Amino acid sequence: MGRYALYEQRQTERKQKRNALMDVGFIGLGLMGRAMAANLVKAGHKVRVWNRSRGPVDELVKLGATPAATPADAFRGDAVVTMLANDAAVRDIVLGNRLLDGARGTVHVNCATISAALAQELAGLHEAAGIGYVSAPVFGRPDMAEAGKLNVVVAGKPDAVSRVAPLFDAIGQKAWPLGDDPVRANVLKIAGNFMIAAALETMGEATALARAYGVETAAFLDILTNTLFASPVYKGYGAIIAEKRYEPAGFPLPLGFKDVGLALAASQDAHVPMPFAGVLRDSFLDALAQGSTEKDWASIAEVSHRRAGLDRKS
Repeated sequence: MGRYALYEQRQTERKQKRNALMDVGFIGLGLMGRAMAANLVKAGHKVRVWNRSRGPVDELVKLGATPAATPADAFRGDAVVTMLANDAAVRDIVLGNRLLDGARGTVHVNCATISAALAQELAGLHEAAGIGYVSAPVFGRPDMAEAGKLNVVVAGKPDAVSRVAPLFDAIGQKAWPLGDDPVRANVLKIAGNFMIAAALETMGEATALARAYGVETAAFLDILTNTLFASPVYKGYGAIIAEKRYEPAGFPLPLGFKDVGLALAASQDAHVPMPFAGVLRDSFLDALAQGSTEKDWASIAEVSHRRAGLDRKS
């Protein structure tokens, strides 16, 4: 390639990079949202951030973000990302503040894990308001969010998804497309979290059985997660359970309880029996009743050990 052709190629690449940079609002700066917003800033996007508490906003301002005075101030530009805790928070912030009324030309990227029912409602409301809407829940814990290694499940109309694709490049290692219907992404996220919760319950029950016969939890999980169950969920959460490393929580127990509830609600609406989801609900409720609200959701493994009276025998 000649010198002039190389120069032209580099100019084109710089232009494409500039064109990919976006004016983005970001609402919801919990552990995950804070890391995701930081990666958008680091990627060169212009990011306006809003959060109920000021601390995370100040942290991101130091990185180069701009504070938004109100949710409406964040809900404009090329796109806005919301990463809120639950249905109630989404209703309160997005619908309660009537953010769709003045957001023409933007695309709303909702990364929250919300119910299938609310996902359906939001899709209709955005379409009626003429605002692009993309469901993009993520898989990964805060350390993966910080590293920009989340897996992003994406569903929405192709033009809206295409417009916000540069955001997914900044926050995730891969975006997994699921078609036009935003509800699909939320249901996949709910079902995926159900599978993780089931793995946690399985490890709790299995390690309780092994421990009752003198096999220590750490030894049991070291063998199983390096042989038959050598997958990220079993290995990562197995280490947390083996070390009882439940605080600080990467994903707090109440959120796990919420997600199991979302799976039960979705299954009821679709007439899909999920008997084990009821078992998980009771285990999470048991853990919450013991005052474990600040612990990681992996701590439901301790419920099986307590029910078996193993700690009293130690």
